Amino acid sequence: MVLRFTTRRLRERRRRETDRRFGARLLGAAAVAAVSAVPFALLLVLVEGHWQPLRRLDAGAARRLHETALDHPAWTGTLRFLSDWVWDPVTLRVVVALLTFWLLHRRAWRLAAWSAVTAVAGGLIGLLVKVVVERARPSLEDPVAQAPGFSFPSGHAMTATTSFAILLLVLLPVVPRAWRAACWIFAVLSVLGVGFTRVALGVHWFSDVVGGWLLGLGVVSLTAWAFEAWRADIGRRTTELSDGLEPELTGAHPEPDPVLRTRR
Repeated sequence: MVLRFTTRRLRERRRRETDRRFGARLLGAAAVAAVSAVPFALLLVLVEGHWQPLRRLDAGAARRLHETALDHPAWTGTLRFLSDWVWDPVTLRVVVALLTFWLLHRRAWRLAAWSAVTAVAGGLIGLLVKVVVERARPSLEDPVAQAPGFSFPSGHAMTATTSFAILLLVLLPVVPRAWRAACWIFAVLSVLGVGFTRVALGVHWFSDVVGGWLLGLGVVSLTAWAFEAWRADIGRRTTELSDGLEPELTGAHPEPDPVLRTRR
């Protein structure tokens, strides 16, 4: 009896330690996401240094797409609808919040924590970089759209990257395998579409959008790494991207207690 009690206490202590390590990795990964993405850092240096080739690329893309927007008002109206409603950061954050509540309902506690931390960290890091860089938005004659705040990186592009990545990595286990390629294609096209609308509407430079994509990928990559580290700590197998972060989500109890599982 004493031996059984001692063994149970040791297992519970080990589980608590594993949970603490998971939380530290998750929050730590979110904290270093802003400085870990080398391509983003390089782009930031070029933007801050006013590198002429990049400035010419930004100006040329803005001018050509703005001329097209003025010549095709119906097309512009569609882009504005997509940017302001379908792909708006608020819309995507609401979807991610609903997904997080669903995960809590399923008792997928750590997956819900990963979803929430990734979304919140992405938003805060993007806002912080905007304030630090203070890049002005494009100033065009006869603009077809307006947007407040600073320009680099694009909040729309970054939110789309983190949000669609969260949706993919969480929901892939419950999607039939035959449909998973279509889900990836839809997500990638949506993220690219968000970036295109922001440049075409003249509210962002091309480099703003690329910066948003890169920074969003950096956040998701590091928080996903923290989640995989937790899985390794409790003895679960390493997952493939095609399987999502938590393949066990399809079960009745997606995150069974490791202690209870060991006792069985």
